[in-house]
Amino acid sequence: MKRFILTALFLTTLLLSLPLAYIHAQECKHLVFIGLDGWGSYSLERSSGTALHGLLDQSTYTLEKRSVLPSSSAVNWATMFMGASPEIHGYTEWGSQTPEIPSREVNRNGIFPSIFSLLREAEPEAEMGCLYEWDGIKFLIDTLSVSHHAIAPAYTQNPTLLCEMAEQYIVEKKPRLTAVIFDNPDHIGHKEGHDTPAYYTQLEELATYVQRIIDATIQAGIYDETVFILTSDHGGIEKGHGGKTLEELRTPFLMWGKGIRPGHQIAENMAQYDVAPTMALLLGLTPPQVWTGKALPGPWLLKQE
Repeated sequence: MKRFILTALFLTTLLLSLPLAYIHAQECKHLVFIGLDGWGSYSLERSSGTALHGLLDQSTYTLEKRSVLPSSSAVNWATMFMGASPEIHGYTEWGSQTPEIPSREVNRNGIFPSIFSLLREAEPEAEMGCLYEWDGIKFLIDTLSVSHHAIAPAYTQNPTLLCEMAEQYIVEKKPRLTAVIFDNPDHIGHKEGHDTPAYYTQLEELATYVQRIIDATIQAGIYDETVFILTSDHGGIEKGHGGKTLEELRTPFLMWGKGIRPGHQIAENMAQYDVAPTMALLLGLTPPQVWTGKALPGPWLLKQE
């Protein structure tokens, strides 16, 4: 009896030491991450009738996720995938291809641990891919860890090409983890301006691509076991970004699908470095100690079945 009591106390202490979210999490079999470069939260607040705004009703979401500084691309995509702040992973600029500050830790591929390398170490045979339009993404994802990565060239001439690549990859490979990163609305933001009619027109077009990617999981027969994440690296103001305004720093984070509570607005704080730990939670992975971000807390994140 004494041994039983000691064992019970040990297990209870162990469970209490774990983050609550990890205790209650239900692992999804497939995770689809969709990134829209330059998508600011202000756009959802000022366009309530748009298709992307309609996704809020089926999502757990926040419009208060903060970008890291500078509010530009490479530093923020790196932070999202690497689960740590720039001071730790070392990528600090708009176009960082290698760390400007030595990474606090590197994996066997010589790069700071990312969600891709974490999944590869846990599941050596897992199919995972990253498709993108901006060439700078390939320096931030640990290409040695992914099964497939590809760029959609000349996207301004054929804006549907990346979507078509993603559809084909999902249907043919049924990947465990897919990342699809569109360069718009950032391109339109620089050319025509943020919060302009052209910007919102571009968002409506992107919404059709999001739906097509969802439909591809249905065609692949994996929709019922998939969680979708839709988010951004930064927003923008006038024709630029990189500064400290809330228009540049506030980015949406939407999550829906297998086991996700619909129509729930996240009250807790969220920053870019919390994205990778949240993805790890959904994939049933344990984040490395060097990650400074944390998964969204609480059993309300996933419906209990």
